Amino acid sequence: MKLVSFAFEGHEGFGLVRRDEVLDVSALENGPRELLSMLNMEAAGWQWLERATPKARRLPLASVRLRAPVPAPRKFLGLGGNYASHLEEARKIGLVRAPGQVWFNKQVSCVAGPFDPVHLPAVSGEFDYEGELGVVIGRRCRHVTRENAMDMVAGFVVVNDLSVRDWQMRAPTHTLGKSFDTHGPFGPWLVTRDELPDPHRLRLRTWVNGELRQDGNTAEMTHRVEDMLVELTTAFTLEPGDVLTTGSPAGVGGLMDPPTYLRVGDVVRVEIESIGAIENTVIAEPLP
Repeated sequence: MKLVSFAFEGHEGFGLVRRDEVLDVSALENGPRELLSMLNMEAAGWQWLERATPKARRLPLASVRLRAPVPAPRKFLGLGGNYASHLEEARKIGLVRAPGQVWFNKQVSCVAGPFDPVHLPAVSGEFDYEGELGVVIGRRCRHVTRENAMDMVAGFVVVNDLSVRDWQMRAPTHTLGKSFDTHGPFGPWLVTRDELPDPHRLRLRTWVNGELRQDGNTAEMTHRVEDMLVELTTAFTLEPGDVLTTGSPAGVGGLMDPPTYLRVGDVVRVEIESIGAIENTVIAEPLP
Protein backbone atom coordinates (compact mmCIF):
# COMPACT_ATOMS: atom_id res chain seq x y z
CA MET A 1 0.00 0.00 0.00
CA LYS A 2 0.94 3.66 -0.35
CA LEU A 3 0.68 5.64 2.89
CA VAL A 4 0.58 9.44 2.81
CA SER A 5 0.50 12.41 5.12
CA PHE A 6 -1.44 15.35 3.73
CA ALA A 7 -3.13 18.68 4.32
CA PHE A 8 -6.70 19.33 3.14
CA GLU A 9 -8.87 22.36 3.95
CA GLY A 10 -7.17 23.04 7.27
CA HIS A 11 -7.06 19.37 8.23
CA GLU A 12 -3.75 17.52 8.50
CA GLY A 13 -3.98 13.78 8.46
CA PHE A 14 -2.80 10.54 6.93
CA GLY A 15 -4.24 7.76 4.87
CA LEU A 16 -3.83 5.43 1.92
CA VAL A 17 -3.64 6.21 -1.77
CA ARG A 18 -5.79 4.09 -4.03
CA ARG A 19 -5.83 5.06 -7.68
CA ASP A 20 -6.81 8.78 -7.69
CA GLU A 21 -8.13 8.98 -4.11
CA VAL A 22 -6.81 9.33 -0.58
CA LEU A 23 -8.58 7.22 2.04
CA ASP A 24 -8.40 9.48 5.10
CA VAL A 25 -8.23 7.18 8.12
CA SER A 26 -7.09 9.98 10.43
CA ALA A 27 -10.61 11.45 10.46
CA LEU A 28 -11.96 8.39 12.31
CA GLU A 29 -12.66 8.64 16.02
CA ASN A 30 -10.46 6.89 18.59
CA GLY A 31 -7.60 6.28 16.19
CA PRO A 32 -4.14 7.74 15.53
CA ARG A 33 -4.13 11.16 13.92
CA GLU A 34 -0.76 10.88 12.18
CA LEU A 35 1.26 8.21 10.47
CA LEU A 36 4.04 8.29 13.05
CA SER A 37 1.53 7.56 15.80
CA MET A 38 0.29 4.55 13.85
CA LEU A 39 3.84 3.30 13.28
CA ASN A 40 4.55 3.66 17.01
CA MET A 41 1.75 1.16 17.65
CA GLU A 42 3.75 -1.37 15.60
CA ALA A 43 1.70 -4.56 14.93
CA ALA A 44 -1.40 -3.12 16.58
CA GLY A 45 -1.19 -0.08 14.32
CA TRP A 46 -1.20 -2.15 11.13
CA GLN A 47 -4.13 -4.19 12.45
CA TRP A 48 -6.02 -0.97 13.22
CA LEU A 49 -5.30 0.34 9.73
CA GLU A 50 -6.75 -2.79 8.14
CA ARG A 51 -9.97 -2.41 10.15
CA ALA A 52 -10.16 1.36 9.58
CA THR A 53 -9.64 1.46 5.82
CA PRO A 54 -13.18 0.47 4.78
CA LYS A 55 -14.59 3.27 6.98
CA ALA A 56 -12.28 6.03 5.72
CA ARG A 57 -13.60 9.10 3.98
CA ARG A 58 -12.45 9.47 0.39
CA LEU A 59 -10.69 12.59 -0.89
CA PRO A 60 -9.55 13.32 -4.44
CA LEU A 61 -5.78 12.90 -4.52
CA ALA A 62 -5.48 16.02 -6.67
CA SER A 63 -7.16 18.11 -3.96
CA VAL A 64 -4.72 17.40 -1.11
CA ARG A 65 -1.23 18.79 -0.48
CA LEU A 66 1.10 15.89 0.13
CA ARG A 67 3.47 16.31 3.04
CA ALA A 68 6.52 14.19 3.82
CA PRO A 69 5.03 10.81 4.82
CA VAL A 70 6.63 11.21 8.27
CA PRO A 71 6.74 15.00 8.71
CA ALA A 72 8.64 14.82 12.01
CA PRO A 73 10.82 11.72 12.25
CA ARG A 74 12.94 11.29 15.36
CA LYS A 75 16.03 10.57 13.27
CA PHE A 76 17.02 11.33 9.68
CA LEU A 77 20.31 9.60 8.84
CA GLY A 78 22.27 9.44 5.59
CA LEU A 79 24.85 6.99 4.28
CA GLY A 80 27.61 8.56 2.24
CA GLY A 81 29.48 7.02 -0.69
CA ASN A 82 27.30 3.94 -1.11
CA TYR A 83 27.50 3.75 -4.94
CA ALA A 84 30.71 2.82 -6.74
CA SER A 85 29.88 5.22 -9.57
CA HIS A 86 29.62 8.15 -7.15
CA LEU A 87 32.87 7.18 -5.40
CA GLU A 88 34.62 7.04 -8.78
CA GLU A 89 33.54 10.52 -9.80
CA ALA A 90 34.66 11.82 -6.38
CA ARG A 91 38.09 10.17 -6.72
CA LYS A 92 38.69 12.09 -9.95
CA ILE A 93 38.88 15.32 -7.95
CA GLY A 94 40.81 13.80 -5.04
CA LEU A 95 37.99 12.96 -2.65
CA VAL A 96 38.47 9.55 -1.03
CA ARG A 97 35.85 7.93 1.23
CA ALA A 98 36.93 5.92 4.26
CA PRO A 99 36.10 2.20 4.06
CA GLY A 100 32.99 0.88 5.74
CA GLN A 101 29.68 2.63 6.31
CA VAL A 102 30.04 6.39 6.81
CA TRP A 103 26.85 7.87 8.28
CA PHE A 104 25.86 11.49 8.82
CA ASN A 105 22.95 13.19 10.49
CA LYS A 106 20.39 15.40 8.79
CA GLN A 107 18.62 17.53 11.38
CA VAL A 108 14.92 16.69 11.25
CA SER A 109 14.02 20.36 10.79
CA CYS A 110 15.26 19.96 7.20
CA VAL A 111 12.26 17.78 6.26
CA ALA A 112 10.12 19.10 3.41
CA GLY A 113 7.22 17.75 1.42
CA PRO A 114 7.61 15.92 -1.89
CA PHE A 115 6.49 18.93 -3.96
CA ASP A 116 7.45 21.80 -1.64
CA PRO A 117 9.86 24.53 -2.73
CA VAL A 118 13.42 24.23 -1.40
CA HIS A 119 15.66 27.12 -0.41
CA LEU A 120 18.85 28.24 -2.11
CA PRO A 121 20.89 29.30 0.96
CA ALA A 122 21.76 32.97 1.21
CA VAL A 123 25.24 31.98 2.50
CA SER A 124 26.27 29.63 -0.32
CA GLY A 125 26.04 29.06 -4.04
CA GLU A 126 27.14 25.41 -3.80
CA PHE A 127 23.66 23.90 -3.57
CA ASP A 128 23.50 20.33 -4.90
CA TYR A 129 21.04 17.45 -5.37
CA GLU A 130 21.35 13.73 -4.61
CA GLY A 131 18.52 11.37 -5.58
CA GLU A 132 18.32 8.49 -3.12
CA LEU A 133 16.22 5.58 -1.89
CA GLY A 134 14.88 6.20 1.60
CA VAL A 135 14.04 3.53 4.18
CA VAL A 136 11.41 4.16 6.88
CA ILE A 137 11.72 2.09 10.05
CA GLY A 138 8.58 0.33 11.27
CA ARG A 139 9.64 -1.30 14.54
CA ARG A 140 11.73 -0.28 17.51
CA CYS A 141 14.89 -2.36 17.15
CA ARG A 142 18.38 -2.91 18.53
CA HIS A 143 21.00 -5.51 17.62
CA VAL A 144 19.16 -6.78 14.55
CA THR A 145 20.62 -9.54 12.39
CA ARG A 146 20.83 -9.68 8.60
CA GLU A 147 18.16 -12.38 8.71
CA ASN A 148 15.55 -10.28 10.53
CA ALA A 149 16.60 -6.79 9.44
CA MET A 150 13.97 -6.33 6.73
CA ASP A 151 11.24 -7.18 9.25
CA MET A 152 12.09 -3.83 10.90
CA VAL A 153 11.28 -1.84 7.75
CA ALA A 154 7.87 -0.20 7.27
CA GLY A 155 8.54 0.83 3.69
CA PHE A 156 10.39 2.99 1.20
CA VAL A 157 10.34 6.58 -0.06
CA VAL A 158 12.09 8.80 -2.61
CA VAL A 159 14.56 11.27 -1.06
CA ASN A 160 16.50 14.23 -2.37
CA ASP A 161 19.48 14.53 -0.03
CA LEU A 162 20.08 18.19 -0.81
CA SER A 163 23.53 19.35 0.18
CA VAL A 164 25.34 22.65 0.65
CA ARG A 165 28.79 21.48 -0.42
CA ASP A 166 31.06 24.11 1.11
CA TRP A 167 29.28 23.80 4.47
CA GLN A 168 29.27 20.00 4.16
CA MET A 169 33.06 19.97 3.89
CA ARG A 170 33.58 22.10 6.99
CA ALA A 171 33.73 18.95 9.15
CA PRO A 172 33.83 15.17 8.65
CA THR A 173 30.33 14.84 10.14
CA HIS A 174 28.78 16.71 7.14
CA THR A 175 25.89 17.68 9.48
CA LEU A 176 25.76 21.41 8.78
CA GLY A 177 25.84 21.07 5.00
CA LYS A 178 23.17 18.39 5.04
CA SER A 179 20.73 20.05 7.41
CA PHE A 180 19.66 23.45 6.07
CA ASP A 181 15.92 24.01 6.35
CA THR A 182 13.91 22.41 3.48
CA HIS A 183 16.91 20.31 2.37
CA GLY A 184 15.32 16.95 3.12
CA PRO A 185 12.27 16.53 0.86
CA PHE A 186 10.92 12.99 0.64
CA GLY A 187 7.82 11.08 -0.40
CA PRO A 188 5.58 11.21 -2.31
CA TRP A 189 4.29 8.35 -0.16
CA LEU A 190 5.59 5.44 1.86
CA VAL A 191 5.38 2.25 -0.22
CA THR A 192 5.06 -0.63 2.22
CA ARG A 193 7.58 -3.44 2.25
CA ASP A 194 5.08 -6.06 1.10
CA GLU A 195 4.71 -4.19 -2.22
CA LEU A 196 8.47 -3.84 -2.69
CA PRO A 197 10.06 -7.10 -1.51
CA ASP A 198 13.48 -6.34 -3.07
CA PRO A 199 14.60 -2.70 -2.81
CA HIS A 200 17.92 -3.56 -4.43
CA ARG A 201 16.69 -3.72 -8.05
CA LEU A 202 15.20 -0.27 -8.63
CA ARG A 203 16.10 2.26 -11.29
CA LEU A 204 16.82 5.70 -9.79
CA ARG A 205 16.90 8.87 -11.89
CA THR A 206 17.29 12.59 -11.23
CA TRP A 207 16.48 15.42 -13.64
CA VAL A 208 17.25 19.14 -13.35
CA ASN A 209 15.02 21.27 -15.57
CA GLY A 210 14.23 18.18 -17.62
CA GLU A 211 17.89 17.24 -18.16
CA LEU A 212 18.73 13.73 -16.92
CA ARG A 213 21.63 14.05 -14.47
CA GLN A 214 21.59 10.75 -12.54
CA ASP A 215 20.62 7.35 -13.93
CA GLY A 216 21.52 4.49 -11.61
CA ASN A 217 20.10 1.41 -9.97
CA THR A 218 19.92 0.42 -6.31
CA ALA A 219 21.58 -2.86 -7.34
CA GLU A 220 24.80 -0.78 -7.36
CA MET A 221 24.68 -0.11 -3.62
CA THR A 222 27.82 -1.27 -1.84
CA HIS A 223 25.97 -1.78 1.45
CA ARG A 224 22.52 -3.38 1.34
CA VAL A 225 19.66 -2.25 3.54
CA GLU A 226 20.11 -5.25 5.82
CA ASP A 227 23.76 -4.32 6.42
CA MET A 228 22.77 -0.74 7.22
CA LEU A 229 20.33 -1.83 9.91
CA VAL A 230 22.85 -4.24 11.43
CA GLU A 231 25.47 -1.48 11.58
CA LEU A 232 23.24 1.20 13.05
CA THR A 233 21.46 -0.96 15.62
CA THR A 234 24.76 -2.24 16.94
CA ALA A 235 25.27 1.31 18.17
CA PHE A 236 21.79 2.58 19.01
CA THR A 237 18.07 1.92 18.84
CA LEU A 238 16.15 2.67 15.67
CA GLU A 239 12.56 3.74 16.23
CA PRO A 240 9.37 3.72 14.15
CA GLY A 241 9.36 6.56 11.63
CA ASP A 242 13.14 7.00 11.52
CA VAL A 243 14.32 7.73 7.99
CA LEU A 244 17.52 6.34 6.47
CA THR A 245 18.69 7.64 3.12
CA THR A 246 20.95 5.19 1.38
CA GLY A 247 23.36 6.96 -0.95
CA SER A 248 23.36 8.37 -4.47
CA PRO A 249 24.72 7.28 -7.87
CA ALA A 250 27.02 9.34 -10.09
CA GLY A 251 25.83 12.59 -11.61
CA VAL A 252 25.71 15.13 -8.80
CA GLY A 253 26.21 18.74 -9.85
CA GLY A 254 29.22 19.44 -7.67
CA LEU A 255 31.28 16.76 -9.42
CA MET A 256 30.46 17.84 -12.97
CA ASP A 257 33.16 19.57 -15.03
CA PRO A 258 32.71 22.41 -14.41
CA PRO A 259 30.61 22.08 -11.22
CA THR A 260 26.97 22.87 -11.94
CA TYR A 261 25.06 23.89 -8.84
CA LEU A 262 21.36 24.58 -8.40
CA ARG A 263 20.02 28.09 -8.92
CA VAL A 264 16.75 29.88 -8.21
CA GLY A 265 14.06 28.60 -10.55
CA ASP A 266 15.61 25.17 -11.12
CA VAL A 267 13.25 22.21 -10.86
CA VAL A 268 14.67 18.95 -9.51
CA ARG A 269 12.79 15.70 -10.07
CA VAL A 270 13.85 12.40 -8.45
CA GLU A 271 12.10 9.22 -9.54
CA ILE A 272 12.52 5.65 -8.30
CA GLU A 273 10.99 2.69 -10.06
CA SER A 274 7.98 1.14 -8.26
CA ILE A 275 7.84 4.00 -5.72
CA GLY A 276 7.15 7.27 -7.53
CA ALA A 277 8.65 10.72 -7.91
CA ILE A 278 9.19 13.93 -5.98
CA GLU A 279 9.73 17.33 -7.61
CA ASN A 280 10.96 20.49 -5.93
CA THR A 281 11.52 24.01 -7.23
CA VAL A 282 14.47 26.04 -5.94
CA ILE A 283 13.57 29.42 -4.49
CA ALA A 284 15.65 32.04 -2.70
CA GLU A 285 15.94 31.54 1.03
CA PRO A 286 13.28 33.82 2.61
CA LEU A 287 14.55 36.80 4.53
CA PRO A 288 14.28 36.61 8.34
